[in-house]
Amino acid sequence: MKFGVVIFPGSNCDRDMVEALQIDLNHEVIQLWHKDKDISMFSKTDCIVLPGGFSYGDYLRCGAIARFSPMMQSVIDFADNGGKVLGVCNGFQILCESGLLPGVLLRNLNQQFICKNVFLKDISNTDNQTLKIPIAHGEGRYFAGSQVLENLYRNNQIIYKYCNEHGAVTAESNPNGALDNIAGICNAERNVFGMMPHPERACSKTLGNEDGKIVFKSLFESFSFAL
Repeated sequence: MKFGVVIFPGSNCDRDMVEALQIDLNHEVIQLWHKDKDISMFSKTDCIVLPGGFSYGDYLRCGAIARFSPMMQSVIDFADNGGKVLGVCNGFQILCESGLLPGVLLRNLNQQFICKNVFLKDISNTDNQTLKIPIAHGEGRYFAGSQVLENLYRNNQIIYKYCNEHGAVTAESNPNGALDNIAGICNAERNVFGMMPHPERACSKTLGNEDGKIVFKSLFESFSFAL
């Protein structure tokens, strides 16, 4: 598989993502500059990745400026035509700002930046497996209106929820106040996926955590890919 990782000014997780995909998961990666708009290069990639960070300094709402970058116009066209897109943390915020995913990411309920390991569960997985994945965000509280939330459940678009180490989805295990403990969703067509936790930071034995590989494998299987 070949991935394209978009580099925005202010991105600080782009190198983490490139190395996780390239070294830990053994896939080919090209880097895409935010000012480029050559959609022809997308024909050479299987999935476009929007990494975490602080695109354009996040001086407005997180992701609000990146949404209008030349590259994002091409990413939107790519996704609208069935192309696979993944957004992590700031990338998730950009996907929501661009309308590729429903809902919005609000400031954390405690009004503070949070950087720690959390537990996640794939709600489609019946064996109650939990994954330990890092988060690092100040605006990660997922929110959507009641009709949007109803649609997410009806279409099985909610992929990950915050939980405790035993797999129980509780208020105490919700790090940012996200609606219904939602940590990751996809669009109805299942070709665009966004999540706040950072699986790319949990893909190496050196870091003592490889749960991120399980996230990537599950994610791309849901894209009908085979890792």
